[in-house]
Amino acid sequence: MHERQRAVDGFKRAAAERAVAAVSDGMTVGLGSGSTAEFALAALAARIVDGLRVTGVPTSERIADLARRHRIPLVPLDGRPIDLAIDGADEIERGSLNLIKGGGGSLVREKLVARMSRRFVVIADESKLVDRLGARVKLPVALLPFARSLALRGLSAMGADGTIRQAGGRDFVTDDGLVIADCSFGTIADPEAVVARVVAVPGVVDCGLFLGLVSEVIVAGAAGVQAITPASA
Repeated sequence: MHERQRAVDGFKRAAAERAVAAVSDGMTVGLGSGSTAEFALAALAARIVDGLRVTGVPTSERIADLARRHRIPLVPLDGRPIDLAIDGADEIERGSLNLIKGGGGSLVREKLVARMSRRFVVIADESKLVDRLGARVKLPVALLPFARSLALRGLSAMGADGTIRQAGGRDFVTDDGLVIADCSFGTIADPEAVVARVVAVPGVVDCGLFLGLVSEVIVAGAAGVQAITPASA
């Protein structure tokens, strides 16, 4: 198990370093959240030590704290263009390059940053590629705590039972004060329809389906590192 995890971490690091190599002087960079994105943050910090000048837009408080420790200057999401955002994913659908994200709970901020970016690059190890979204992971849905029961009933009426995510024996609460329902949709044949129905449920803020946002996926595995674009997928 430890050997397998070391191999996966090596793949993540390789993908992250490939993505960060595309960062150039003066860029504003979206800093994704999660374990894979943290490899990108470390690679970016190493380039800053070598003289690269960039600013970052963090997608979580944890990433903001890590960026400060690495002396990466931060700016808020205030409407200025983001040149390049780098983030991980829980699943990546072959062909469409649509994603499921939100395993770390930062999906609302991550989606905003992805939408505001000129280029959105996703980095992953090869295990994250799937033929259909929902094949291996549940869909995270961000809810207003005030309306959680109402939202859960609405999701259940769609045939997607949701369980409120826990951490340390209590509800996991995002940086924005939301709770996350991990919902079982099974394989998702029509993600656009699922998004439309989910976000229409009262009490739902957003969900972890990222559709049509990816500029490039960088995947690393036993055969090396490959870049996949929507045109080549």
